[in-house]
Amino acid sequence: MRKNSVKNTRINAEVMRELSVAIRDLKDPRISPMVSVTGADVTPDLQYCRVYISVLGSEESLKKTMEGLKAASGFLRRELAQTVNLRHTPELQFIEDHSIEYGAHMEELISRVAKEDAEKHVDQEEASVQEPDTTEEV
Repeated sequence: MRKNSVKNTRINAEVMRELSVAIRDLKDPRISPMVSVTGADVTPDLQYCRVYISVLGSEESLKKTMEGLKAASGFLRRELAQTVNLRHTPELQFIEDHSIEYGAHMEELISRVAKEDAEKHVDQEEASVQEPDTTEEV
């Protein structure tokens, strides 16, 4: 199976969906309730799966959540084996994903620049309106 085949893409989506449900059902206090599975990449030989995790909150809650997920990886693998019919159940590797935080930061920067630009534009219009007419006709 090739890495970008339709079958591999379908397996990645199914694994991501089932892991999201299984992680939500975990009762480990280290795992934040604001955890999201942003992606899953199963290798073509179905031996390994990189699971990208994003946590809304502090860096400390992200570290605790990653510890809890690594401790629960055997349980999650068993749950995945029961819900997804694969020849091999992949070994799970959890990776921190900061893309949601990065997107929020970029959106904040863009809105700040847009606001400053709008204020600058308003100031320029006011300055052009307030200039007195210095031309005198004789």
